[in-house]
Amino acid sequence: MMARERQPVLTPAAPVTEPPRPAPAGAYARLRRHRRRLLPLLVVLLLAQMAVAMVTSAVRQTPTIDEPVYVATATDYLHEHRLRYNPEHPPLGKLLIAAGVAVADPHYAPARTGTQSAVGRRLLYESGNDPWRLMLWARLPVIALTLLFGLVVFAFARDLAGGAGGLAALALYAFSPDVIAHGSLATLDAPAAGFVLTSVWLVWRARRRPVRYLPPAGAAVGAAVATKMSALPAVPVLMALAVVSVVAAERSGPVSWWPRSVSWPVSRTVSRPAGGRRRVPAALVGAVVVAVAAVAVVWAAYLAVDPRLRFSPAEPVPAVAGLRGRLVELLPVPPAYRAGMLVQFGLEDQHWQSYLFGRLYTGSLWYYLPAALLVKTPLGLMALGVAGAVAVVALGRLRPAAPYLLVPPAVLLAAAMTGARDLGTRYVLFVPMFLAVAAACAVTLRRRGSGLLAGVLVAFAAVSSLRAFPYYLPYSNEAFGGPAHTHRLLHDSNVDWGQDLGRLADRLRERYPGERVWLVYKGSGVPSYYGIRAGDPLTVPRDRVHGLLVVSDSAVAKARGTLAELIGSSRPVDEVGHSITLYRR
Repeated sequence: MMARERQPVLTPAAPVTEPPRPAPAGAYARLRRHRRRLLPLLVVLLLAQMAVAMVTSAVRQTPTIDEPVYVATATDYLHEHRLRYNPEHPPLGKLLIAAGVAVADPHYAPARTGTQSAVGRRLLYESGNDPWRLMLWARLPVIALTLLFGLVVFAFARDLAGGAGGLAALALYAFSPDVIAHGSLATLDAPAAGFVLTSVWLVWRARRRPVRYLPPAGAAVGAAVATKMSALPAVPVLMALAVVSVVAAERSGPVSWWPRSVSWPVSRTVSRPAGGRRRVPAALVGAVVVAVAAVAVVWAAYLAVDPRLRFSPAEPVPAVAGLRGRLVELLPVPPAYRAGMLVQFGLEDQHWQSYLFGRLYTGSLWYYLPAALLVKTPLGLMALGVAGAVAVVALGRLRPAAPYLLVPPAVLLAAAMTGARDLGTRYVLFVPMFLAVAAACAVTLRRRGSGLLAGVLVAFAAVSSLRAFPYYLPYSNEAFGGPAHTHRLLHDSNVDWGQDLGRLADRLRERYPGERVWLVYKGSGVPSYYGIRAGDPLTVPRDRVHGLLVVSDSAVAKARGTLAELIGSSRPVDEVGHSITLYRR
């Protein structure tokens, strides 16, 4: 019998289809290219809306209390090249303002002397200058710098959390009412805070390339210290972070601080030439680099004003004895800087009157700044920032960033909380900036719905900010009633910094023409320049005060005696900019 032939095993035939067409070679490339183009477009749009908000505020606000001093000092720098006014603040921020003042080219009479406040008032209102034009040009450089710090926020957050995190952080920064408010003024708070943030970002990047990034990190923290002395605690923090960065960098290879051509290279340790017997850790060299760069920037700022470093203060510099005075003398900074520190100590020794949650008090409360931040930080930014801070500590992939994101703002906030002046969140403007970067880390959480929730919180913060437009200084979040209620909780630069005198003049002209006006105004503006003809209700018997009683909300918060009686027997009928209240008597 012949063997049966083995039949092949048959399987169901696959349906006959055309072979899949390969995707066009350039399709994915085009998709990636479109995404790459979309990211910078969104960055530009966010910064553009921030620019519109800041320029709108700058155009419509009259000078705040501090601005005339800074503008007059900047003008004196330009015309006289001398260190005379406002020594309590180093010159770098005012040199920035001077760039705008130079374009405005105001008439200036340097021979007339007086206090720095009097000089500022004369420059704006008594020298034939247009204060609207001069203040706008003085504010524009600060606006431009604030927008550049937005790019730092985006870059820092993108390093930590990718493009989506960078956009979320930038959106929270660009819609932050405090940043918009103070970034649109010719003051020093936004520049100082932004320089601190920049220095931290650069020292973070130094974890991979310390030689490239530590010198500019030192220069950035030096710029902060050369703008406001309150940034001084950031210097030792940055030096410590430089050590952390160099140690992290050395794990991937030796760190060399000198070109290879030098015969005594620095790898893991720095060996002295000629058979040096001691080895200095490379990390300590990184800390020294940061400190030297910072000190160099401080000196450069003073030398830019006067290469001969002449210092002739227009007002007396207080003498400070004891340990503080001795420490000031040891600092490697110009004499004018040391004198400015003495002025700051003198201000701290004064007793300031403050207001918080309806309580008027003299002195300071340690919890004032945290409480004020709770009021003035958008709820979306607060929630995402706290979630991001928790994520940085809890998640291993993010934990290396924890010292950089959490320690600098914590140290600076703790230092500010010990101050004697409870006058506003502007002293801790770095908090919303660091919160925005930390919020990017919350976007990376891989939980169901976390991305959607993060997007909702970012949108909530944006809507909250847009609802406050264009009144950003008196902003408070929805939990505390919004900008219309801030004056019941806080005062001074949190609400009413003298910014609405021009708006008040317009309101009186439009709604109350010809009425008798009594004015209690807290600010640096001159009411008569804006066409406001008003009497002082505190200089006449109370029964003579009839008509409109107009009071700055900071004065309302601190009202006692005659003013309190006048307000109590009057009926509120209107308000201007959420910072000035009009009463009918």
